[in-house]
Amino acid sequence: MPKTTFITTPIYYVNSVPHIGTALTTIVADITARFFRMQGREVFLLTGTDENGQKVKEAADKAGKDPHAFVDEISAKFREVFPGLFVEYDDFIRTTEPRHHAATQAFFKLLQDRGHIYAGRYEGWYDVSSETFFKEADLVDGKSPDGNEVRWVSEENYFFRMSTFAEPLLAHIEANPTFILPESRKNEVVSFIKQGLRDVCISRQNQGWGIPVPGDDRQVVYVWFDALINYITALGWPNGDWESRWPAEVQWMGKDILTRFHATLWPAMLLGAGIPLPKTLVGHAWLLMGGEKISKSKGNVVAPLDLAAELATRSGCSNDVAVDAVRYYVTVNLPYESDTVFTQDDFDKRYNSDLANDLGNALNRSLAMSQKFVAGIVPQADAETEAVEAITLAISKYEKAFETYHLDHAADAAIGLIRFLNKYIDTRAPWALAKANDPALNGVLVSMLLCLRASEGLIRPIMPKTADRIAKQLGLGPLLEWKAIGTAASLPPGTQLQVPQPIFPRLELVKTPMPPKEKKPMPETTPTAKPSVAPADPASVEMISIEDFVKVKLKIGRVLEAEPIDGSDKLLKLQVVIGEERRQIVAGIKANYSPEDLIGRQVVVCVNLKPARLRGVESQGMLLAATDKEGGAILLQPEHEAPDGTSVK
Repeated sequence: MPKTTFITTPIYYVNSVPHIGTALTTIVADITARFFRMQGREVFLLTGTDENGQKVKEAADKAGKDPHAFVDEISAKFREVFPGLFVEYDDFIRTTEPRHHAATQAFFKLLQDRGHIYAGRYEGWYDVSSETFFKEADLVDGKSPDGNEVRWVSEENYFFRMSTFAEPLLAHIEANPTFILPESRKNEVVSFIKQGLRDVCISRQNQGWGIPVPGDDRQVVYVWFDALINYITALGWPNGDWESRWPAEVQWMGKDILTRFHATLWPAMLLGAGIPLPKTLVGHAWLLMGGEKISKSKGNVVAPLDLAAELATRSGCSNDVAVDAVRYYVTVNLPYESDTVFTQDDFDKRYNSDLANDLGNALNRSLAMSQKFVAGIVPQADAETEAVEAITLAISKYEKAFETYHLDHAADAAIGLIRFLNKYIDTRAPWALAKANDPALNGVLVSMLLCLRASEGLIRPIMPKTADRIAKQLGLGPLLEWKAIGTAASLPPGTQLQVPQPIFPRLELVKTPMPPKEKKPMPETTPTAKPSVAPADPASVEMISIEDFVKVKLKIGRVLEAEPIDGSDKLLKLQVVIGEERRQIVAGIKANYSPEDLIGRQVVVCVNLKPARLRGVESQGMLLAATDKEGGAILLQPEHEAPDGTSVK
């Protein structure tokens, strides 16, 4: 029987509530779990909270709360936020649980019996904020390398002989190239080990909080030693069938806790206990805000559910789609090797470009044209080679990305297929095929719908609720098996498609107005007499000069989307591509044109008209039209197909 694929997040300190940085690590772990489940694996995803540290006790004291009540309250926040982000964990462990106390004491005793733990005196600097011991040489301007205050500690403690595991660790890293990812982080770990591993102090004086050292209640187990054991506590170690899930397939964490703890202390503890090492440790970089790591103490916390709620309010998308947008953003911007800066502006632009424009257009165009040209029924035809190859390439890139857990590359592969689909539609021009009664039309439409169906599967681990909505509009059940993506069987002929329903309404970006320029006084001049002009005939049309006329910029555009505006019997909202640019245009043409009639049609657009708002919707241009006898619009268009974006002269 195959082993369960075990995936972990770090367990999170309960000195503050979860933020966007916390969410990032947890979301990518959840995406990993969902991907493996689609591949048919049995998966076990673990997360939880770290509650035994001295800084947790001090945070509770500062808040004037009993430590037990304090950790209960904060831990509950994590168990509220994570499901709200659609994280489907299989176990949520708390280090204050009796099962963890028992496992920690058993692990401590095992290493002690094997001669890997001894009593001694610790004298040195201790950073309570990161729960880390430092040598004098490690300090920077009297503070820890993280910039935190340190305290001098002199205590009788217990030590773990980590120094004896330096060579075995280096040998394991050398023999297992993907044990530590990314490569740059592995190099940092190797360098750290080669500088010389010290024995680690693994206990502190008992101040009434923590797990007592077995046989010595005067001491409690050092929080990092106890916290790392959670990964096997949750599997039932040392009892039960824990070996059916261990070693872990991948353990996700931020780079700050990789080198000193997960990549040295943790594997050394496992080697000392005779327990296999995890297959892969991924230490991703940080998501920064204002150039600094996100943290409550710095006041730059972004709450992920608040971010989603604000997006839903501003854009009009549903709450679950807004959460998916947050999941997509942190994934496609995953700080893998290097830190990534979060800004609201970048978040908004990514939502508009990738989701509202690319994914939204691909979905709406494909379904609208299928409704118009084949009555909303998936036709009996083979997908074109070009589309099949694009799907195959996207799947390959996605799978390749997961070999090194480069999830940002996986997200890019998924959205890349969507971009291919939009370009494919423009190139194959199904509206032209329909007009010419070209028999290739059905194959093109099947290709479009198959790309859409494949995209649903590719984005499913990242945006599960959005994937469900796409499947529903395709008239199909969710695509849950990875091997089915891109297959003809995933899109049965005769399937009744739904009328497209926009999932990602475009977000109106708020531009910060530029400060007014200082007006400089004009130099005094002697007025010159203007030549007299004969008055125009009031009955004639007002005349303009060629200089006036050339100020009007007209270009050829193509309608990608069209939908009515609620409450108006005249207005349609159009998404028009003009060369490389896309614009939203509101036109009073509803009386003469249905939305389906407009998709794929070329139009003439005035592109330098100031934006205006009609019925609360911004219009970024104007269509040119003649007027029929009833006053309705007759859209102007070129006699023959012209390149989108061509100037009209």
